[in-house]
Amino acid sequence: MSASSAPILTVTEVTKCYGEREILHGVSFELARGERIALMGPSGSGKSTLLNCLGGIDRPDKGRIVVENRDLTALGHAELSDVRRRQVSTIFQFFHLLPTLSARENIAFPIQLLGVERVEREARVNELLHEVDLEHRSEALPEQLSGGEMQRVAIARALAPRPVVILADEPTGNLDSGTGEAILDLILTLSERHGIALVIVTHSDAVTRICNRVLRLRDGRIEGSASL
Repeated sequence: MSASSAPILTVTEVTKCYGEREILHGVSFELARGERIALMGPSGSGKSTLLNCLGGIDRPDKGRIVVENRDLTALGHAELSDVRRRQVSTIFQFFHLLPTLSARENIAFPIQLLGVERVEREARVNELLHEVDLEHRSEALPEQLSGGEMQRVAIARALAPRPVVILADEPTGNLDSGTGEAILDLILTLSERHGIALVIVTHSDAVTRICNRVLRLRDGRIEGSASL
């Protein structure tokens, strides 16, 4: 599925401060359904803070963030948790898998929290294990998996709730170059197949090859936007 013109995420004049330090300064952009954006910039530019705001972990001090007609800045804690569980998933650099759960159980966990019935849950997990080519490793614990395999589990887990947006924080930063390229190919394939929009925080120019657009952040401001 290609990116459509209808925004699934709208960020308007977002400002975020920690104490007296202003980290984000009036950040604005839109993300179309199915679009993939690389968010780049030097360390300390505000990338992680912006990602936390987009995911409803941090609240902006000013401005609005709207995901699929839900204004995150106006929601209570319970409603923000619901957004994170249903509409916005995150892929982390260090995977953040639950160490005592198998690959299968890690993927199932977020939709179990949503109350998805067991039959549907198992069908969805089996489909995702197939899509990330880990059917043969489904019962393995995270400590028994390679870095690439753990990131594949993390990708499947992010897809399980069928979100509209996935936030990826340096998804290849903890992998060797060959494994990282394979993970990027998988992210591209699955985002297109499922029509999911992506915001990928990265320092790597390699990530831009799977994106439609690059946003460059410097000193908490969008310095430039370029289509690819």
